Amino acid sequence: MTNPVNDIAILERVQRRIADEPEPPGPERLAHLIREEAVVISDIDVLDMMRRLREDTTGVGPLETLLLGGEVTDICVNGPDEIFIDRGRGLEPVADRPFATDADVRRLATRLALNCGRRLDDAHPYCDGHLTRPDGTLLRFHAVVAPTSQPGTCISLRVLRTATASLEDLQRRGAIDAERAALLCKCVRERKSVLVVGGTGSGKTTLLSALLAEVDPAERIIAIEDTRELTPAHPHVLNLSTRGANTDGAGEITVADLVRQALRMRPDRIVVGEIRGAEVIDLLAALNTGHDGGGGTLHANSIGEVPARLEALAALGGLDRAGLHAQLAAAVDLIVVVKRHPDGQRRVEQIGVLEGQPVNARVVWDATTGPAEGYEEL
Repeated sequence: MTNPVNDIAILERVQRRIADEPEPPGPERLAHLIREEAVVISDIDVLDMMRRLREDTTGVGPLETLLLGGEVTDICVNGPDEIFIDRGRGLEPVADRPFATDADVRRLATRLALNCGRRLDDAHPYCDGHLTRPDGTLLRFHAVVAPTSQPGTCISLRVLRTATASLEDLQRRGAIDAERAALLCKCVRERKSVLVVGGTGSGKTTLLSALLAEVDPAERIIAIEDTRELTPAHPHVLNLSTRGANTDGAGEITVADLVRQALRMRPDRIVVGEIRGAEVIDLLAALNTGHDGGGGTLHANSIGEVPARLEALAALGGLDRAGLHAQLAAAVDLIVVVKRHPDGQRRVEQIGVLEGQPVNARVVWDATTGPAEGYEEL
């Protein structure tokens, strides 16, 4: 078959007939249905049509083979002609072209959106959600359809692997040296509140999970995330996950909602996997009212950016700059910056503190310059 339009029409007719079957058809029955709808078709084209039907109904369709290696962290589809993957060394183009037309990309995006409980069409041209694979791996999904996206339908997939590495594992990988690992371990056991900051894919969640593994086993940790990634080697971790609104706009559960619920669940430590909105107000309030030793991760490239970043997030919840600074220095004891380098290596780059009114962030250790004033007091 050489006409993509005819191929799509045949696929749609076969799919309608499959829906009418009392049981899912086996390979022989499926081949028979294809031959009836196509009328004239070669054995090779029958096999190709069966493959495409499978891709249209399972996994992430023609992108499935890209995930089989286990190293891929991101897949970016820019219309039918461009696909990029990230194996930890930055985005690389993919030579294969599994999509013949933009309609193929859009059909996959629409199915994945439905699997997430979302709607994707001309009236709602973009959506995001999370998908769970049979092996338990989570995928963060986002799609934008044309004409909002000029190249055609765009799909972004990020592989979310649960963070279970220990501080010893991170030392072996070169992510942190023994002295800094011992320091951070001591701070965690002394119930200091820690913010781990860095850019996308820098290893913030991995480091936070490793630090939580050092918490006293007798303590109860409540971890709040959009998607479960924090799975430290600790005997008492309770994971709470947010939920988006359904197609009717109801049922949303936010991070801020879960922080408030966590306060009623006898927590020893409250941790927010990623602070990205007004929940920072509830978290700081919790850290200032006896729930010390908690923390979370934050998108920022350096310690100096942290106060301004938190100001912007607090403003989303109606807390002004003065109110934020009144709580901040007492709530957060330590800031750790992690960075992803061009070679893919992720390392701890800075350790700092917040001090003064208004609050200023100060570096007390840097990977390049070494310890600074105040390092010995940590």
